Amino acid sequence: MPERDFLLQLDKDTLVDLLEDAAKNWLAHDGLWFQTVEKQFGMPAALESDRQVWKIFTQLEAKRILAHLGLQPGGGIDALERALRYRMYTRINEQAIYRVDENTLRLEMKECRVQVARERKGLPDFPCKSVGIVEYAYFAHTIDPRLKTEVIFCPPDLRPEGCYCTWQFTFQDQPVPDAEIVLDNSVYG
Repeated sequence: MPERDFLLQLDKDTLVDLLEDAAKNWLAHDGLWFQTVEKQFGMPAALESDRQVWKIFTQLEAKRILAHLGLQPGGGIDALERALRYRMYTRINEQAIYRVDENTLRLEMKECRVQVARERKGLPDFPCKSVGIVEYAYFAHTIDPRLKTEVIFCPPDLRPEGCYCTWQFTFQDQPVPDAEIVLDNSVYG
């Protein structure tokens, strides 16, 4: 890779700072292309485009994380718990990941950089639920096809103070059929 030797010479704190900046830049790029599509074609088109992008990106991200961790797909809740900690979002958003029971994991987005920025500007929450359903369901399915993803709440849903969205992942005996990966199609209408 270009400039790899240069990066290897940097201290760990500098590398972590660079990683955090890269995550911020990644999110800024995501937001900028979304706003461009929204301005040109409207919110419904921008959301549909966003869902399609996240469907592909989140699978690529999951596969790269699995490879980095030396894991194969099919590792269940344990693999998902590990993989969630390596997502780009974990560098810029405060999250809590915990077990509900041996087959169920929850992820709570305690602070969301996108939503906090909107609050600061006096804007309503970004209605990211339909995108999040695709994002988290395909991420989990790539980690292990037996993981079922459910949204507990996500904007535009009402949410408790101190949490922006909550996702639940449940390990099942059988793989989730491809047609059922995204469970809540009502948010698309």
